[in-house]
Order: sequence, then structure tokens, then C-alpha cells
Amino acid sequence: MSYKSTFFIFLGSFVFSGLVAQSNGLAVYKVLEENCISCHSNGSPAAGLDLEGSGATTSAKWAEVYQNLLQENPQNVHAQQEGYSFIFPGRPDQSFLFQKVNGDFEETITLDAQGGSAMPENNPGGMADVDKEILRQWILFGAEENSVKFDEDVVRTYYDTGGQESFPDGPPAAPDPSEGFQVKMGPFFLAPGGSVGDELEYFQKYALDLPANTEVVRMDTKFSGSSHHFIAYSYDFPAASNNIEPGLRLEPFHNDVNLVIAVQEASDIRLPEGSAFKWEKDIVLDLNSHYINYSLNLPYKAEAYMNVYTQEDGTAAQEMFTDLIANPSIVIPNNQENITLSQPVSGNGGEIYLWAMMGHTHKYGTDYKVWKRSNGVKTDLIYNASCPEGIPSCVFPNFDYRHIPISYFDDFLPLDLSPNNGFIHEASWLNDGPNNVFFGPTSDDEMMVLVLMYLEDIEGVVSSSEELAEVRQDIKIFPNPMNDYTEFQWDNSTSEKYQIQFFDNLGRVVDQGNTNDGYYRFERNNLAAGIYYYRLLDENLKGTAGKLIIE
Repeated sequence: MSYKSTFFIFLGSFVFSGLVAQSNGLAVYKVLEENCISCHSNGSPAAGLDLEGSGATTSAKWAEVYQNLLQENPQNVHAQQEGYSFIFPGRPDQSFLFQKVNGDFEETITLDAQGGSAMPENNPGGMADVDKEILRQWILFGAEENSVKFDEDVVRTYYDTGGQESFPDGPPAAPDPSEGFQVKMGPFFLAPGGSVGDELEYFQKYALDLPANTEVVRMDTKFSGSSHHFIAYSYDFPAASNNIEPGLRLEPFHNDVNLVIAVQEASDIRLPEGSAFKWEKDIVLDLNSHYINYSLNLPYKAEAYMNVYTQEDGTAAQEMFTDLIANPSIVIPNNQENITLSQPVSGNGGEIYLWAMMGHTHKYGTDYKVWKRSNGVKTDLIYNASCPEGIPSCVFPNFDYRHIPISYFDDFLPLDLSPNNGFIHEASWLNDGPNNVFFGPTSDDEMMVLVLMYLEDIEGVVSSSEELAEVRQDIKIFPNPMNDYTEFQWDNSTSEKYQIQFFDNLGRVVDQGNTNDGYYRFERNNLAAGIYYYRLLDENLKGTAGKLIIE
């Protein structure tokens, strides 16, 4: 059993930009009319697909074409075997029409050789990118016949005059199919916003169609620094998502969901050995991405990816759980004074073993801390969001609401959840804005939210500190303390590739490199005297960490 029923509440969210009046569906019909009806006319529709329609008006023609796209199935045998539709609302990757016109436009989608030739056949150059984007956006937003779900002008401006994007060098690589799979959310487009920023936050129902029950041991999220967060939920049971509209939507509709993962910056979450999330084969996720465009004149193309790494069901000794705890009863007056609010959290009994913790506020936040609670009184400080990695004490505390750290408890922290025990989380704010602020989803509102990842039993689970101790006992550092340089040496007879990183007291990376010969020379350059930290990791992200002193 999980304690989620005691803790759970969702991160609600949305701010939406102005929309144009023309139906997105009519824009799609214009794209089809200009590119496809020479082969898919109503008089001689290739492959039985009429994309011209009939009627006295464009709307009448589109109404007929829409029915053809949504109700007819592809004649291609491969498409039928894969369960593709001509248009699969919300999922361009499962829409056979988009696969046929895609070419190399969407790098994560490919047309299988058995899917036939690319389209349109009469245009060797293919459909224009902006036309492909209009089609993709329409599908992503649910492929409705007559509605306005995305701003066509913003999309066209992006392709006509340029813009910014989350991944200018292309999408992140997906896991090898033998290791896992990739989930993609977006793209969606934001109008220019300037210093305040134009922001959009969407949710998307995402069925995985797994071949069998599986265990998830790693989730590597990829999104840009213009994003406020990425969250994945799962529905309590597949039917709970039946009434949720497909595609990108503004409303959470979270009556029957569990939290899976919540991060405020791109994070690679690798669960301790022996633990895993347990996913049923019919699991349905609900994705949540929040982006802000700070550019004064350029639109922004927002995307988020999650690489999911799996193992055979039944491998892990223990199941990992995630819960989200919120205090929605917050009022932050604009009195220019620092205000601190706290909330005790307990359960009906039992003990959990905490593995990870992360706080969450918006722009007026100045601090976030968590204490253990015993007999109604807070005792040990266990999380400080003003310190690197959330470690309770640091020399130079610095709270950055955009990048609140995740704290990992290498040896698992037992928490007694009996009444009057548990823990207390506490947040602080300084409201220097024009109005009082309350709990809410946008960056002009505030939040007090805590994410926990925990086990209910640790038997058979290897702690992170045990992994580090196992892998690297022989590292030598000389000199330490150092002046101009120091040298790291360790046994690497297998020539395995290692990554080494160095951090200051604020958790900022001051140097990093790769080596496969068991040697690294660290140069001081212009670093000030003080205490620094290093982390040495092998290809499986196992290794060691320690302290380095510069005199």
C-alpha cells in the first residue's frame, strides 16, 4: 500500500495566450487542399482516402474530409497491424497520415518501409515545414473539426521569421529499444512575452501501450531552462482517463491520478538498485509541461522529453512510490516583509524510507525547509532548498526558485508517520509585487509543494552510499590541499570512460572532464581559495564523491 491517499494533491496550472478566430481545422483543410487532392480527390481517391470532399462551401468539404480522416482506417497492412489511424487525436506518432508526409521534419517519427512511399508523391520537395507544423499542431491539440486550440499566427511567424526553441541541436537520443523508450510532449508555441514572459502550461493524456507489465528503474527528463517544471502522473486505472480529452489541454482534471515524477530542471532520476516503479502494461500517463517565453520579439517552440529505462517485471525487490504534498491555504501579503508558513504532515501509522525530496515555490519564494517531527515538535532539519543538493547546512545559502534542488538520502531516511509524528515542511516568501498572492498555478501566484520519493521496505535494496563504496575505493588525490593543481589517479585497467565534475559551495560546476585512462589533472586557474567538491562517475553513473581544498 502507498501513503498517497494521505498526501496527494495536483499542481494545477494554466495561462493561455490570445487565439486567432479561424478554426484550426479549416487551416488543416487548406494544407490538404494545396498538397494532397491531386491524388486524393473526391472523384478518384488514392488508397480510398478522399481529402477533397464535396459540397458548396469549404466548411462543407472539410466536414466530409474530417469524417474520412477520423472514421476510415488505412488500407496499408502494416498500419493496420500497428494500430495506426489516419489521424490519432493527440498523437502524431500514431497518425499514419502524418507519418506519410513527415519526411525528416519530426526526427522522432519515421515511416516504416512497409508503410509505403512518402507523400505527397507529386511534389518531390515534400510539403512545406509550416504546413507540416499546422497538421502536427492540429493533431497534438486533439484533432477537432471546428475549434481554435493553438494560435496559427504564432506558428507561422516562427517559420516565416524565425524563433527560439527548446532543442536547437535536435531532439535528445532515445534509449535503445532493449533498454526502454522515449516519451515526447509537444511542441507547443509561445508568443513573445518580454520581461514578464508569455507562459503556457499544458497537460496531455499519454497511453504507453506496453507489451507487458514492466519495472522502471530510471527516468531521464529533458527540457530547457525556459521551463518551470515537468511532471508525469499516472491514472489510478486506465478507465479513469476515458473521459479525458485527447491532446494538449489546459485543465488538469486530476481526480484519479498518482504522481510519478516532478522536476524543476532537466534531471536524470536513477532509482537505487533493487527498487523500481511498477507499471502495468495498460498504464496511461498524464504529462504536464510549463514553459515561459521571455523574448521580446521571437516566438518559442517548447518541447519536453522523458527517456524511460525498464527491466523485466518481478526483478526489483521493492516498489518505489512518489507523493506530492501541498499546503493550498497560503496567503502572501504584499507588505514587503518576509513571511514563513509551515504545515505538519503525518499519517495513520507505519514507517516509510525516504529516498528523495524536493520543495517547490514560485517567484516570491525565499526559502524551503523540512524537519522531522516527534510528538508534535520539529526536531532534525532534513532538507534545505537554499543549499546545494538540499543538504541541511551550507556556507553560502542561496534560494533559487527556478532550480530548487532534489535532495537524495543515500542510506534512506526512516520517517515515522504515526499521528503527531512525521515531518514539518516550511516555506518563506517576500512579496514585493503589487497585490496579495494566494496558492495558484501561474507564476503570478504562489505555491507550497513538497515532492517525496520513498520505499515502504528497504530489504533487498542497495543504498547509493553502498554503491559508491563498492565501485571506487582506490582513488588517490595528490596534493590535497592543493595550490595550482592536483592529480586524480585510480585503477582503470578496462579503459572504461569516467566523468569527473567539480563543484563550489553553491553547487555550481567549476570544472568537468572525461577520461578513460584512470587519470585526471585538475587545474586551479582563477578559482578562489576554499572548499570544493568532486564527483567521479563511471558509465553507469556509479563512482565516488569527496572534498577538495584549495589554499
